[in-house]
Amino acid sequence: MFHKIKDAKLKNIPGNFLQEYVSLNQFESTISMPKMNVSVVSYANSVPFAYGLMNSEIKNEINLSLDNPAVCADKVITGKADIGLIPVVEILQLNNFEIISDLCIGANDYVKTVILASETPVDKLLEIYLDYQSRTSVVLMKVLSQWHWKIYPTWVSAYQGFELNSISGKTGAVIIGDRTFSVHSKYRYDLAHEWKVLTGLPFVFAAWVANTKIDSGFKQRFNHALQYGVQNIEASVESFKDSLPDNVNVIDYLKNNINYHLDEEKNKAMQLFLNYSREFVSFNQKTMTF
Repeated sequence: MFHKIKDAKLKNIPGNFLQEYVSLNQFESTISMPKMNVSVVSYANSVPFAYGLMNSEIKNEINLSLDNPAVCADKVITGKADIGLIPVVEILQLNNFEIISDLCIGANDYVKTVILASETPVDKLLEIYLDYQSRTSVVLMKVLSQWHWKIYPTWVSAYQGFELNSISGKTGAVIIGDRTFSVHSKYRYDLAHEWKVLTGLPFVFAAWVANTKIDSGFKQRFNHALQYGVQNIEASVESFKDSLPDNVNVIDYLKNNINYHLDEEKNKAMQLFLNYSREFVSFNQKTMTF
């Protein structure tokens, strides 16, 4: 079953471990049809997806690029990629789209790699840096600030390397991805967990989204490759072990913090988050049909 999201009336609710493998995405093709351009997130949480795509027959049908989440989204939005593992808030920028997989980057509670780090309790923070690598995490932080913590800090646009020197006094920082494994701060708020406290629901950070009509046969082969990766987490980690963070048990993280299944509860959570998000995004309002 493939999941689609349609426009809903707004309710009264509110580092890249794979970059060295980019050269591997140019696979020899034995088919004459044009390849699909696919962008996958280059964080440890996406190792199983990258592994599955690189080690299944689908590799001959795609050009695979490895990007941070914001770049994945930009490629799908601008048409540079046909399919991408994009932050879910970016769906609001697409005229037409389809979620083509029952797999995602999600969390049922603590995700571990999307955090608010600070030296001061959250209710004392005056300004917060917002990670530039994922707009979903930025919007999630704003949702939690208004509806969960009820704080109104000054938002600061982050820059490359901001996580190394921006956390002090009454200044905190939203940090995502593998960089969080090296962050040591007095306070560490897991945003997926805080969302769970607010809503009682899991959270979906990224979904496999297409900006064009995808052949059903291709979808089946694509999803088979993704499933292959998810079912072989140990092998995927072994394959990329030289490029993964060495200060964390990656297998434990992938099995116990990341949840890859886009089930009914996650679909409900995703729609709720998109409804919340409309208050905080400046995208033009689009009709979401496919």
